[in-house]
Amino acid sequence: MKMKFIEEKIFNVLMVLATLVVFGFFASIVWTIVRSGFPTLTWEMITSLPGGGFYLGKEGGILNAIVGSLLIVFFSASLGLLISIPIVFYINVYLRKKSKLGYFTRLSFDVLYGIPSIVYGAFAFTIMIFFGLKTSLLGGIIVITLLIIPIFVRSMDEVAKSVPKDLLDAAYSLGATKLETCKIVIRQIMPGIATATLLSIGRAIGDSAGVLFTAGFTDNIPTSFNQPAATLPLSVFFQLSSPIPEVRERAYAAALLLTIIVLILSVGARLITNRFSKHRIQ
Repeated sequence: MKMKFIEEKIFNVLMVLATLVVFGFFASIVWTIVRSGFPTLTWEMITSLPGGGFYLGKEGGILNAIVGSLLIVFFSASLGLLISIPIVFYINVYLRKKSKLGYFTRLSFDVLYGIPSIVYGAFAFTIMIFFGLKTSLLGGIIVITLLIIPIFVRSMDEVAKSVPKDLLDAAYSLGATKLETCKIVIRQIMPGIATATLLSIGRAIGDSAGVLFTAGFTDNIPTSFNQPAATLPLSVFFQLSSPIPEVRERAYAAALLLTIIVLILSVGARLITNRFSKHRIQ
């Protein structure tokens, strides 16, 4: 008994240390960004486009990158949801529980989930060359949509698999069709949809390798899908590689703004998740 008590204490200490290490890294990253970026982050920087000498330390802002990132994320997340939800319904409602097609579908998305974003960027760039497309907002939307679909599918699928089988059987016993049963399932997986959206947006808005090949970069706000679009990660990358100290400080300010946007989205998704979790049947 004494040996088991000692082992439990040791593992408790290890778990606490691991938690403190992770929190320490998180706090260090946030503190570095806030310390370096907050003094430079101004309202003018957020609401204005880059001026003629912006990358030489002169006037201007990053409004082009903010709008470009939000446009790519919005359209990619919307398109990703439209594609992913039917896939989740098909493998959880229409297929048998131990279907081989369902197994290989999940395995395929697990593999796609782990592929680096630069591979998606190269793939999307190849498709764009084949169809004669140039770097544009549409190209960025395509690559980010391909990037986040596996996140959507696997996150929502894990929640859909936890829906009680008795609930589905009760719906079928009342004469509900599989399409009508999907309406019941979607109510149960709303927290999963919110979580999947959060994870997808977090990865989409922070991706730089994929959009570097496909979205390009511009100092203007795109007014059509055929025009290039700037993004915050690329704005951070280009400014941080500058030899001018004022420009590097703006890079930290852009990184701080990106962190704030992700934080706002995270809190919003958490509130939505808590709201819909109240209506779930356990």
